[in-house]
Amino acid sequence: MTETYNNYVGGEWIESTAGETFAVRNPADSDEIVGHFQASTTADAEEAIDAAVAAQDEWANMPSPERGAVLNSTAKRLEARKEEATETLVREEGKTYSEASGEVQRAIDIFYYYAQKTRDIGGTVKSPSGQDKDLYTKREPLGTVGLITPWNYPIAIPAWKLAPALAAGNTAVLKPASAAPNVVRIVFECLDEAGLPDGAANLVTGSGSEVGGPIAGHEDIDGVSFTGSTAVGTSVAQTAAEDLTRVQAEMGGKNPTVVMPSADIEEAAEILGVGAFGTTGQSCTAASRAIVHEDVYDEFVGAIVEYAESIEIGSGMDDPDMGPHVSESELDGTLEYIDIAKDEGAKLVTGGEELTDGEYADGYFVDPTVFADVENDMRIAQEEVFGPVLAVSKVSDFEEGLAVANDVDYGLSASIVTEDLNEAGEFVDRIEAGVAKVNEKTTGLELHVPFGGYKQSSTNTYREQGDAGLDFFTSTKTVYRNY
Repeated sequence: MTETYNNYVGGEWIESTAGETFAVRNPADSDEIVGHFQASTTADAEEAIDAAVAAQDEWANMPSPERGAVLNSTAKRLEARKEEATETLVREEGKTYSEASGEVQRAIDIFYYYAQKTRDIGGTVKSPSGQDKDLYTKREPLGTVGLITPWNYPIAIPAWKLAPALAAGNTAVLKPASAAPNVVRIVFECLDEAGLPDGAANLVTGSGSEVGGPIAGHEDIDGVSFTGSTAVGTSVAQTAAEDLTRVQAEMGGKNPTVVMPSADIEEAAEILGVGAFGTTGQSCTAASRAIVHEDVYDEFVGAIVEYAESIEIGSGMDDPDMGPHVSESELDGTLEYIDIAKDEGAKLVTGGEELTDGEYADGYFVDPTVFADVENDMRIAQEEVFGPVLAVSKVSDFEEGLAVANDVDYGLSASIVTEDLNEAGEFVDRIEAGVAKVNEKTTGLELHVPFGGYKQSSTNTYREQGDAGLDFFTSTKTVYRNY
């Protein structure tokens, strides 16, 4: 019998007030239901917010190192359940076992990191203009924050929002994406067992309209952190702004990798291949554009086709090179963009087919896909395709490559493959992206440095992770003391 999972509100696992649930299916085998989850209502979101508000004083007044001890204990408990969390993630989201294991480890590391950072939360001391005075700053929690997270990193992204929020002394209400809500349940079980006060963190599943919107617009929410599409993130930011609520939104990407003549082309193909097809291309930092110098263009196209055609595809539990899309709707979106690219005149050089036979019959699988001769005004070069699709464009020199890379509405992650130090330096200085990489894939982030985008990839307010993660979740008070 398939298990039904409840919301976590005020320290208790409870059903939605409406008493309705929704099913989550295994994307590698849609006949398998991995769980039923609460189809929560606005009333459930408000109940969770009330619980968080009620817990504010107790959690905020706890000494920071004591809060850190709770986070450290959470990390240890999650580490002990790593295999369970990994399998849960694979079955609901579709990642390969290796990818899922790495993501769970990332969540563990994030909780350990912010457990230690609680000892650094303080302020600065400055020299006053007169005698017998003190002048300093202190950092205080915002209060109660709303966290809205996506399905593509269903434990790592909740962790990198929840851990700094709690470390800073905030209470929180988290709404995970409905496509993959189960693995974060394990995090909340670990928080509960670690001694988190009732109401300090709350988990509510359900639709964006019933749960996400009310969280973003609630008068008792003091900050909103969102990750997801640009369209939804813009709406969340606008809703929060009506009450001048602090907001942070990390959104879409159309990430380029520029390949120059000095590059090792086999290495460049691997960098692009991992960046484009890893996690089935379902990453906001995935490489979706290869911008290649004409001198090495044909060689690169041959190498990336060879790479794509070598990828083993299958159920994530078998740990292949690439798993399925998370859902039928996401697969349909990718297939639609493949058709659009064909209609616009891009040259399909490999892939582009849905896999439907044998082991693929009941899943959401597609071949890794490469289009060549892509013009920059084509939709395949301008719009985010959340799947394993790479658009390859030819340029005549570095300046044209940089111009093409910047000629999109997004600016999340970008990379260059080159052995020319001047090109590398120019690229880092002039690329319009929040993450710039040299001789590395566009995906993959360190947890102790800031992460965020430019242009339509971000609200361009606050960054996530590292010290920047604490910046968003704290306010600075300046103190003048005459003694």
